[in-house]
Amino acid sequence: MAKKIGLDHVQAIAPYVGGRPISEVARQYGLDESKIVKLASNENPLGMPESAKQAMMKAASDLGRYPDSNGFELKQVLSKRLAVPEDWITLGNGSNDILELTARAVADAGDAVVFSRHAFAVYPLATQAIGAKAIEVSADANYGHDLPAMLKVIRSLGDQVKLVFIANPNNPTGSYLQPDAIQAFITQVPENVVIVLDEAYNEYLSPEQRYDAIAWVRAHPNLMVSRSFSKAYGLAGLRIGYGIAQPALTDLLNRIRQPFNVNSLAQAAAIAALQDEAFLLKGYELNRAGYAQLTKAFEQMKLAFIPSAGNFVLVKVGNDDQAGARVNQELLKRGVIVRPVANYGLPQWLRISIGLPEENAAFLEAFSQILKDEKVLA
Repeated sequence: MAKKIGLDHVQAIAPYVGGRPISEVARQYGLDESKIVKLASNENPLGMPESAKQAMMKAASDLGRYPDSNGFELKQVLSKRLAVPEDWITLGNGSNDILELTARAVADAGDAVVFSRHAFAVYPLATQAIGAKAIEVSADANYGHDLPAMLKVIRSLGDQVKLVFIANPNNPTGSYLQPDAIQAFITQVPENVVIVLDEAYNEYLSPEQRYDAIAWVRAHPNLMVSRSFSKAYGLAGLRIGYGIAQPALTDLLNRIRQPFNVNSLAQAAAIAALQDEAFLLKGYELNRAGYAQLTKAFEQMKLAFIPSAGNFVLVKVGNDDQAGARVNQELLKRGVIVRPVANYGLPQWLRISIGLPEENAAFLEAFSQILKDEKVLA
């Protein structure tokens, strides 16, 4: 009998599955790629800003050399923007990298890591990868983080807890946490527990929703704020994100990160994108208009949806646990890719990324046709 290869806690991991690529759906269903609409991965429908393209092309002339391992120029821009020292910043291969590096740096096999039900799939994956215990706390009535319940669990487990993940806005639900609630939570978490505040969708918050998380970092050495260039800045394919924390935390991450974890093209594009305020504003306004377009249609269809502070909307498409899968399958046949979320414990729902007006319209047309088919909804 062959001996088993690999660690048990690694074999128990269900690999992360991203939104299906357009080319894959085209092959499977015999569709024209150019006519497929992808609203599955919360990507920026505007694509990459022209400023970032130009910066990337310039950087491409020197790809025979390794990238700057410390990301000096990008950290300078971020440092000025965030008003923090450069050694408070860690660059990552996407913000996923920051989440995973933090887990590896502060938790070990047998330690407890706390996060909310219906929260980003990478939190349990990062936990399982190090052999730690995943402690999933039930969500509140609106499918969002129940911070008092999470705090209660942290206190009950005592020194077992090494790390807690919270997201604002949350993916896949879009739920928004009030700043006062987050600040109160951070203040009450024991100082030996590291808190990761995942702000991958931070730039989509409305002016009245925005708050200064960096001020909390200055006050709390156990807080890490993670952000991404994949969404609002349109650089998903380049894989770049960053974390902000005091040096005690960033020093740990720098000890274990890969030495060249952010490539030269990504660094150049991120510097340009950060300074392209016009692109960021255009994307924000497009997102708000698209949110109104989708949610107005859902209201007319009398479908439940969760108010979202991100660039996506979670909509309930049926009452049984196969509803999401059935509707998703019918959408794929019609060349529309969205995100089923049964793996998040939400099998009756679909997550719809907000696209261009014509992409949103194409989805709504296909979706409305499907909803008229009693066989699909049965």
